[in-house]
Parts: sequence; C-alpha cells; structure tokens
Amino acid sequence: MTEQQQRRRFHGLVGRLVPSGEQRFWSDYSEYSFSMATTAAAASQAHFKDSFNLGHGYLRHRFGHDYGCLKVAQPKWMIRDHAHFGLLLQFRGSKSSRSSRSYSRNDDYSQGRLSIKSLLGDRYNKFLDFVVIGSGVAGLRYALEVAKYGTVGIITKAEPHESNTVYAQGGVSAVLCPSDSVENHVQDTIVAGAYLCDEETVRVVCTEGPERIRELIAMGASFDYGEDGNLHLAREGGHSHRRIVHAADMTGREVERALLAAVQKDRNISVFEHHFAIDLLTCQDGSDSVCLGVDAMNTETQEVVRFISKVTLLASGGAGHIYPSTTNPPVATGDGIAMSHRAEAVISNMEFVQFHPTALADEGLPSKPIKGRENAFLITEAVRGDGGILYNLGMERFMPSYDERAELAPRDIVARSIDDQLKRRKEKYVLLDISHQPRERVLSHFPNIASECLKYGLDITRKPIPVVPAAHYMCGGVRAGLQGETNIRGLFVAGEVACTGLHGANRLASNSLLEALVFARRAVQPSIELMLCSEINAEDLNRWARPMIPKSIGSLGLSSIVRRTREIRKELQSVMWEYVGIVRSTLRLETAEKRIQELESEWEAYLFETGWKPTMVGLEACEMRNLFCCAKLVVSSALSRQESRGLHYTTDFPHVEESMRLPTVIFPCSPVNSTWSSRQLCKQQLRWQITGPMKSK
Repeated sequence: MTEQQQRRRFHGLVGRLVPSGEQRFWSDYSEYSFSMATTAAAASQAHFKDSFNLGHGYLRHRFGHDYGCLKVAQPKWMIRDHAHFGLLLQFRGSKSSRSSRSYSRNDDYSQGRLSIKSLLGDRYNKFLDFVVIGSGVAGLRYALEVAKYGTVGIITKAEPHESNTVYAQGGVSAVLCPSDSVENHVQDTIVAGAYLCDEETVRVVCTEGPERIRELIAMGASFDYGEDGNLHLAREGGHSHRRIVHAADMTGREVERALLAAVQKDRNISVFEHHFAIDLLTCQDGSDSVCLGVDAMNTETQEVVRFISKVTLLASGGAGHIYPSTTNPPVATGDGIAMSHRAEAVISNMEFVQFHPTALADEGLPSKPIKGRENAFLITEAVRGDGGILYNLGMERFMPSYDERAELAPRDIVARSIDDQLKRRKEKYVLLDISHQPRERVLSHFPNIASECLKYGLDITRKPIPVVPAAHYMCGGVRAGLQGETNIRGLFVAGEVACTGLHGANRLASNSLLEALVFARRAVQPSIELMLCSEINAEDLNRWARPMIPKSIGSLGLSSIVRRTREIRKELQSVMWEYVGIVRSTLRLETAEKRIQELESEWEAYLFETGWKPTMVGLEACEMRNLFCCAKLVVSSALSRQESRGLHYTTDFPHVEESMRLPTVIFPCSPVNSTWSSRQLCKQQLRWQITGPMKSK
C-alpha cells in the first residue's frame, strides 16, 4: 500500500469518529496524527520532550535552587506562574531517549470506530495508551473521552461501582436557575473555603459546571425534576441559592450507573477489577520525572500485573480510613496520594480533612446493627438544606448560638459546633430532626435514608435522627494545575485525590462531584496530545524490579502478619481520631507524630522479622503503608499551619492570620533513610520536607 493510500485510509477512519461540526479541526488533527504514527513506525529519530511548568527545572528556575525549602513569596499557587510559563504542555524536540516508547496501531473497523490496539502482552504485562486508576466519576468520565483516541485500562480496587462516588447522596452543584449566577457560586465556594481557594480554579469550575451536568443527562443520568418540568434544585449548607442537582438522596449512585453503562459499551475500554495499584512506575528524563504506568496486584489471583501506558490518570479517591469512623467505603485508604508522594509528586493542603457533621450514630438507633459498619452511613447535607434542625439530647436547638446561618452554615462550622456540644454535655451524639416536614416530602427527597433508618426501628418522618461527625473528604491531595496536570510528566489527577485549589480550607457541599466532572474533562485534551507524542517500548517492562507476592513466608506467617497489621491499623486510626480530629493543638499533634512513628517502626520491624522483604506486596500490608504515609502527611501539614482556618482548628492558634493565607506544600528532597511506607518499592529512598504557609515579603 502506498503512503497516499495509507493516508486516505487513515483519514477515512478518523473521519468516522468526528461530529460534522468538527470536521475542519479534524482535517488538520488527522493529518498530524497520521504523520506522528508513520514517523514513529518508520524511524526512531523522532523524540519528544515536554517542557512542563511543574517540572524540577521549573522549581529551580522559579525559586533559584533545587529541592529543599519552597519559599512561598506571594499568595499564589506555586505551580502557576503566568509570567514564566503557560499551563499547557508544550512539546519540543529532544534527543533524550528516556521518554521514547515505540508506537503502533492496528485498525478495527467494527462499529465504525478506530480502535487502537495497544492492549498487548500477557496476563502479567499490559500496554495501553491510557491507564486510569479508579472507577469513580472522575475516572469513568475521563475514560469515556480518551477512549475515542486510544485504548484505555481502568484499574479498580474492588468492583467497578465501589467508589466514593456511589456514596455521594446530596448531588452536584451547578448554576442552572435564572435567579442564580456563576458569581454567586464563586463567592459561596470562596467563603466556605475560608478564602484559601484559588479563585481562577473556582471560576473555571463554576463556569463549566452547567455543561458537565447537561453532558451527564445526555448520557442517560436521571435526575429529579419539579412540577414545572425543570430540574429540581436543592439547597445545602453554605449555598446562597438552590443549585444542587440530585437524584433523590442517591445522586452518586445514579451518576455512577450512567457512566458505568457507557463504559461497558465502549470496546476501547478494559476494566481490571480487583486490581490494587501498588506504585506508579516513574523514571527520570533529565531533570523531569516521568510516569510510564503502574504496578498492580490482582487480589483474586494474587498476581502482579505491570501496566505500561503513555498517559496515567490518577482518580483513586481519598483517605478516609486513616480515621476509625468515616463515610468513605473500605477502598478509601489513601492509595493514590501515597503512591504519588512516593513518586515525588507535589502534595498540598493535607491538614484540611473534612468531617461530615451528620453521619448516622448507630448508638442512638432503637435497634443497633448486629455487625459493625465498615463505613459510617451518611446523612446528607440536603436534610439540613430541606429544613432539618439540630438538637442536643436535651432537645435544645444549638446551631443559632454558634453561627447566624444556623444549620445552613458550612460543614466545618457545623462539625465543630456538634463536637463542642458533645464534649460539653458528655454525650455521644446529637439529633437531626426533619419530622416537622410533610411525610410525603421527606420520603420522596430522602428514600435511602428513610429506608436505612427504618431497618433499625427509626421512622424519620416521626422522630429525629441520631447523628455524629465522621471523616468524610480530603480537601488536600496531589497538586494539580487547571488541566489536572502534575509535576510528573504523564501523570494527571482528578477527583478527591487531587488538590486543584477549588476547595481551599473547606469544601462547599456538593462541589466534589462537580470538581471531578470538570477536571476529568479538562485533563482530556492535554492527555491526548501527550499520548500522540509518546511511544510505548517493551523495554520499559524491565526498568524496575517486580514486586513479589510473599509465598515464601507461608500461610502461618502471612496470617500472623495480617492479624498484626489489622491491630496496628486500629491503633493508627485511634491516634488520628484522638489527636488529629476536629479540634487540634500543637501538643496533641506532636503526640500523634511521635506515636505514629513508633507504630510504624513497630509494624515494619514485625514484618521484616517475620520474613517480609522490601519488594513484597499484599493487600493489607500495602494499604497499611499507604495509611501511614497519608497520616504522616496530614500531621506534618497540620503542624506547619499556625493558625485556625476552615477545617484546621487548633486551640494554640485559634484565629485566622491573613499573612498565612497560603497553601501548605509538601515535596521531596535529598535521599536519606526513610520508612517502607515513604518510598517506592523498587526505587531509591527519599525523604520529604514540608513548607507551611509563609509570610509574604
């Protein structure tokens, strides 16, 4: 076949994928794609290097030195410096061979789509254009878009539907009412975030939100509508207007259902369920860190699978299980944040852990659950938004004495108020009453909550709901730019694992699903551009030693390790709740830091005395190392913030300090001895250093 025939065939295939209104753009893009494919196939001379504003070279250029202490000199995000760099990836010619990976395509004519067959290898090795870690709203939404241009592998820790998304009851916030405005949403978000939000990020998210909702509806998501035929918009704490799109009190479940249905129909997407992501596969390209995929463990077959990819999206959720009581599902053990930290990604704002004010308090139910819950049952913010009133056990309404917005105050204020009531009165829970509202209204708006409570003898249309705060959401995480880019080339982040600057010091209710949708969509275009300029090389398989399944230890040894790991896990969670909870102090944080260090040393000593090797992996052990890693990041960040702002309240510094209205940043520095949880299994050890908010000069 001549080159001209190949070109016509290629453009014809690409043309089938393109809506008619975009043909002009795609005529150029298709030619570019063809040139890239043929060039890569014909020769190995074409290499590309990303000049990326988050790379190590940028840190040196911007701050005048290598890794060490990041001097924040102005109330702006470290990663955004418009005077020196743009936010987009820029591709420049390079002779570096480290970023080169061979590139190949096969055409698949079925269903009129171009299927890029990069899914090669065997049961232990996979080669893909895109790897997505996590199957919540961010990961699925991103996968559906990039699958139009290449093969996608979704790695999910349990079943595909088991994610934080499914447990999101309230809804998605977006400006869809004529009486509302983007400016109102922006201001509500910034006020709730205690003025630590990145305003540019907030405006982007609030502006693009309505279109993301319309996309979900077009994909089949079914939301509630009012009698006027328009979307029924609820109001929640911190919102000045009704703007919460919802599906009763099961919004996350409906969004997940619609996205999973679309994923299952897409032939370019493969879902690897029951695969636990162990560590990102990274290497150095000059001064830049590059992500080439991820190692994962199939927890059903107990086999390690290596995923080599051109682009990786991390959408693995939060770390709620560093605490004993959390609304997060069991899979939320901070895996993505810990993996990224070990891979030298910049981490930010980890001190801001959101405790949801109202999780169901089983102790107050007429009939208590026989078996303890793996995660607390959430009582959505929308109950208070719909008129729910908080009482202590003496049936005294207390929120008006704490904040003029009463039950509609932001979550951090409500959670601290409940915590104060519990400590003052020595009680274990408070009451949330919605029974004064019409029965039909309560049952139609909150069917899931009503059903759960009725299991234990409580009719919420007649009696109040016992509630208590529980760990709910990580406002901090892997630092991301406006397109989900990180300081590691080839690694994008979206959802709770990311710190985009939207939430600041406290997340506004129902902004989490919104952020996930917006950033998953914004990460698509730079991911495609990077994929087209990248190559897959089979030699990448041998860059790193393989993690090992600990078969040599034997069943008795493994049982002993699992038992001790579970005990240590409970002790860690207890330390975090006792000393790093809703109200903190310097002494309590320092106590937590010391106790966590002791627990980690004790646990690692037990592991290695039992025959564990540094490259061995097991589900419980790997989760434990991630929990330790995240707990230490939270404590260190909290110690560095010597003020009270948003979710971080410390009795030693009870007031807001304007000079400290800056993000907390954690980044790697020079190699020294470190713990097992703090380093990649197959790479050089790293220590890390934190830089807290610093006074502007």
